[in-house]
Amino acid sequence: MRAWYRANIGGLPGTFWYLWAGFLINKIGGFGVIFLSLYLVQKRGLDTAGAGLVVGLYGAGGSVGVLAGGVLADRWGRRRTLLASHTATTLLLLGLAFAPWVPAIAVLTGLVGAAQTMVGPPLIAAMVDVVPEARRTKAFNLEFWAFNLGTAIAAPLAGLLAEVGFTPLFLVEAGATFITLLVLASRVPETLPVRAVQKEAGRRRGLGTALTDRPYLVFVGLTLVLAILTMQTSTILPLAMAGDHLRPSVYGLVMGFTGVLIVCGQLFVPRLIGGRPKARVLAAANALVAAGVALVATADVVPVYLAAAAVWTVGQMLAAPPNAATIAELSPIELRGRYQAVFYLSFPIAGFVAPALGGMSLQRLGDWHWVICGALGMLATLGHLLTGPSRERRAAALRETEHELVLSA
Repeated sequence: MRAWYRANIGGLPGTFWYLWAGFLINKIGGFGVIFLSLYLVQKRGLDTAGAGLVVGLYGAGGSVGVLAGGVLADRWGRRRTLLASHTATTLLLLGLAFAPWVPAIAVLTGLVGAAQTMVGPPLIAAMVDVVPEARRTKAFNLEFWAFNLGTAIAAPLAGLLAEVGFTPLFLVEAGATFITLLVLASRVPETLPVRAVQKEAGRRRGLGTALTDRPYLVFVGLTLVLAILTMQTSTILPLAMAGDHLRPSVYGLVMGFTGVLIVCGQLFVPRLIGGRPKARVLAAANALVAAGVALVATADVVPVYLAAAAVWTVGQMLAAPPNAATIAELSPIELRGRYQAVFYLSFPIAGFVAPALGGMSLQRLGDWHWVICGALGMLATLGHLLTGPSRERRAAALRETEHELVLSA
């Protein structure tokens, strides 16, 4: 047990654990948007299309929020950006709980999306600041585990609160956000390295640097493929299961099964992948996700769907730590927030592409849709193997530059 603890949990700084705790609290209480569409239909009288449009504003706001969060994290500081975004989110959620008109709800939904997603870049940048490179895989593994643990707790809790009423959903989420704000304000110092501020002042480089960094964008593109495949399991899979005459509760069973796998197994991943090249781990992870998604083409009964879910979930578990660690390695020290922002953009993009193209593909191609998705995942596997060596060279060059900054500071 001691060896397992050292390999998977031990040796991380206290600031990381406060950041991690705040992240977990946010995820456990982050369920207001889950039932927003239902609230708009049942309580506000919107039709399905209108409710979907309002909820879509959350994603639109999120695209702006991640970019703003990245820029502010580098220029203003991680701590200030985190405190400002949590303060704004708390107030906006309170407003959303008591908003009297649908137009006000629509505006507040977009603003909540921007404020909540603004948290991501400074949070991860702060973790990179305080965790030594050798331990970042472990740290990001714990962050992914907290995300899934919080989500697993939030979903049933949200269902219970929705039985009472929709206003408590937003109030509880506002309360969870405020608790996180108190944790960050009292326990997390500013982590932005002084040498990064000095370098930023000496050579102004902005968001465009990340958006024109070809090796980095190639890696983000490969990550986007994985995100699109993952989104198929939450947006298109329910349609495929309905086509097999399976009830929605069966889809809930499959998703609950994947959550249990991650919560129970994720803490064993660092020891499993420790010491292995990140590119090979990511290639294997993409291959497993691709295989699991492709297996859906043969599924028509619950056991086969569960088997497919097990395969793609193991792939997701293996991918999370080296994926986040590679993003950190490829980010110049003075642009960590901006690089995280560009990375986070892949999720709203996947959130649009996966259902928009996936629904059309499933309708026209049937089970071949899943085969094509699997082939796309295998191409990403090959991409990781081919581009891995160049990423390692790039990461080594950035480490050398950072070492020189430390010596000159």
